[in-house]
Amino acid sequence: MARKKQYNEEEVIEKAMYLFWKNGYENTSVRMLEKEMGINQFSIYASFGSKQGVFLESIKSYNRKTKEMFEKLKNSNKGVEDIKEFFYESVGISGFRGTQKGCFVTNTYNEFAESEDKMIKEQIVSFMDKLKEVFIEKLKMDPTKDEETVLKQANYLLLAKHGLAAASRVNDRKEIEDYIEMIFKSI
Repeated sequence: MARKKQYNEEEVIEKAMYLFWKNGYENTSVRMLEKEMGINQFSIYASFGSKQGVFLESIKSYNRKTKEMFEKLKNSNKGVEDIKEFFYESVGISGFRGTQKGCFVTNTYNEFAESEDKMIKEQIVSFMDKLKEVFIEKLKMDPTKDEETVLKQANYLLLAKHGLAAASRVNDRKEIEDYIEMIFKSI
C-alpha cells in the first residue's frame, strides 16, 4: 500500500522556488532542497522525479504567482501606459520574501541561455514569447505605430525588461524608477 504524503506539494515547491530564485539552478543542490523543502531526497524523487522536475514545478509556481499581474496587463486598455505599470509592478514581485534577486524567469533565462536543457528552455521561451505578444498588443493600440515600429519597440521592451530584472538585483529604488521612466520616454 502506498504511503500518504506528509506534505503539501504546492507548499514545498514554493519553498524550492525561492531557493532556486536566490541561488540559481546550478548552485542549488538536492541536499539544499531537502533542507529548504523539509522533505527527504526519496520524497523529492518520488514526487518530482529529479532536481529538474522540482525546478520545472518551481517555474510553474512562479507563473501562478505572477498570473494576476499578467492578467491585469492583458486586460487593461491603456496601451503603453499598461506596459509601464507592468514594469513597476514587476520590480515589486522580487520582494515576495525579500531574499530573491531580480526576476526568477529572467535569472533562469540567463542561466540557461547556453544550456542544452530543452524542457527548461521551452518553459522560459514560452514565458518570454507570451510577454512579447502582450507588448505587441499594447503597442498596437497606438494607431500611429506601423507594424515595423511595433515589433522593434516590443523587442526593445522585452530586452529592457531583462535589464530591469538585472538592475533590480543591485540598484536602489530611485535608480530603478529613473530607468523605467527613461525607457518609456523613447516609446
